[in-house]
Amino acid sequence: MVNRTLIFVVNHRLKNVVNEPLTRGNSALTPANQPLKSPAMAIREIIILPDKQLRLVSKPIEKVTAEVRKLADDMFETMYDAPGIGLAAIQVAQPLRLITMDLAKKEEDGETKPRPRVFINPEILSSSEEMSVYEEGCLSIPEYYEEVERPAKVRVRFTDLDGKVHEEDAEGLFATCIQHEIDHLNGVLFVDYLSKLKRDRVLKKFAKAAKRAAE
Repeated sequence: MVNRTLIFVVNHRLKNVVNEPLTRGNSALTPANQPLKSPAMAIREIIILPDKQLRLVSKPIEKVTAEVRKLADDMFETMYDAPGIGLAAIQVAQPLRLITMDLAKKEEDGETKPRPRVFINPEILSSSEEMSVYEEGCLSIPEYYEEVERPAKVRVRFTDLDGKVHEEDAEGLFATCIQHEIDHLNGVLFVDYLSKLKRDRVLKKFAKAAKRAAE
């Protein structure tokens, strides 16, 4: 997911995080003084609309393996480089139920601290009747933004990189972002929530762009 109000944060602070050593703990990858023992992270290609892979339903992850950890590492580097605040594995052509996210927050000291998190097999347990509207963007639908209405609060269950299961209440931008990314795991795009007229326009726009690129 892309949020234009946070792009300046990603460019200013988070873009540097990919050059810092990381360690795993709880539900996040966090900067640390010790380097990873896994292979170096890599930026992967983000697939773009109208790639049909974006409509696939991703498969559950049965076990947190070294390959899953490496994929999460690569997704963070890819997400920060783009830059974005959320990324689903299917967006890098891996149909697995894995999400990376970083909703960076400005602290009291004025510093913007990275808040990278990993969600494995996330599912929404409940949604509020109250709705909220956020302007959304997507790394697989670059440079296109529209307001989308979603439940204002959701309760989410997910597994972290240590294999531990968590339940958490999400609201605000977190609620919007986790719903946006879980949609990706189910083959749903944020443009699917738009009016037929707007949806058809953007689908045609990207179909034409893909055709020109292939010529």
